[in-house]
Amino acid sequence: MKMPKNPPSIEIIWEQIKADKELIPKIFGERFAPLVKGKYLHWDKLLYYPPPKDLTHEQWWLALKIQRRNLLKQVSLNDKKGQPFQHLEVDPIPEMLHKIDQGAGGFIQMPEQITNPDTKEQYYVSSLIQEAITSSQLEGAATTRRVAKEMIKTGRPPRDRSERMILNNFRTMQQIGKIKDKPLSKELVFEIHRLVTEGTLDEPSAAGRFRTANEKRVVSDMYNEVFHDPPPADKLEKRMAAMCDFANSKAPKYFIHPVIRSIILHFWLAYDHPFVDGNGRTARALFYWSMLRHGFWLFEFISISQIIRKAPAKYGRAFLYTETDDNDLTYFIIYHLDVIRRAIKELHEYIKRKTEKLQTIERELRGIVVLNHRQRALISHALRHPHQLYTIKSHQTSHNVVYQTSRLDLFDLELRGLLKCHKVGRMWHFTPVDELEERLAKLA
Repeated sequence: MKMPKNPPSIEIIWEQIKADKELIPKIFGERFAPLVKGKYLHWDKLLYYPPPKDLTHEQWWLALKIQRRNLLKQVSLNDKKGQPFQHLEVDPIPEMLHKIDQGAGGFIQMPEQITNPDTKEQYYVSSLIQEAITSSQLEGAATTRRVAKEMIKTGRPPRDRSERMILNNFRTMQQIGKIKDKPLSKELVFEIHRLVTEGTLDEPSAAGRFRTANEKRVVSDMYNEVFHDPPPADKLEKRMAAMCDFANSKAPKYFIHPVIRSIILHFWLAYDHPFVDGNGRTARALFYWSMLRHGFWLFEFISISQIIRKAPAKYGRAFLYTETDDNDLTYFIIYHLDVIRRAIKELHEYIKRKTEKLQTIERELRGIVVLNHRQRALISHALRHPHQLYTIKSHQTSHNVVYQTSRLDLFDLELRGLLKCHKVGRMWHFTPVDELEERLAKLA
């Protein structure tokens, strides 16, 4: 990733043109929109567009900045020099927020699979695994999804640092759902950081505490080009208190949409970089905490990291655009809203693929001659009700057969690895195996 070109100083541009009586009306007489062809452009991108009305790129930039400055709102986050970060709700932000309000906070038009208690859990766990893996991979973890999924589902201990990062992320995401109603505090941020970094730091004592003055951290590339130099360690205590006030809606005094607040919280933790390591994972965890706290329950099932990982340079560039253009958070907000949009779309597509796969398996199930019609009916039901409990008596009643026939059906399914059983008192209980779809695919 390359550093973006720093925008020219609008004060210098103004000094150069303020005496030009023909040019001034062109810049101030026309109402330039804050966007260019529907895009909120940084100077780095504006250079690739032809300027209007015989203006130079610098003069056009001045006109855009004047329009933007009139709309910007400050937040309580300041940079290292004490200058505030700011943002504006320009198109397409209001429309994107409206769609998130409709699609991530209510139950209207939500996929039945994640509102149905019988199937909700499998999609929830799958999403946690997806976010745990991709969030860790963004920070350098090198493990395949298959291996990571096997580790989490079987409960085996992690074999290396990469697997430990993934398991930590999985457990952190589980915990986020439990602590979403707690107000954010330094102690809670430290708890999240400890969960994220347990067993992965070169210095174990660095978990759950601020970096110190002699643990200075910068964000740089492999060629040691510094992209971000965070605030000094002696400022972190005060900055964390301000961040928690912001997260708990105590500041600023004007209304900020909860999704925007969650996105800025993500940026804030990443900007302050308060820890020796694990800042990115902690920042994304705080974003989830904030979204769930504000009632966007669908984010239990959504993985933003899998979208970010597809183009990590865009993630970094969104931070850099904000820092290099007068602390304008609008760049990061628009980028993050698009990540959310794509993550929601990805969830719906995943559910569609799973539903189609299930329908295919059910069709193939009819052709599995080693199973009788009663067994096929039970397994078809089990595919859609993965936590269903079956007994010899219930199967006997459902199909109007004698006890011995029902018993043989169920134990045969257990023998073929499709059901698991255990005895409660004198009664056998049968439940679907965790990987029922995969087992059926092999049997078919």
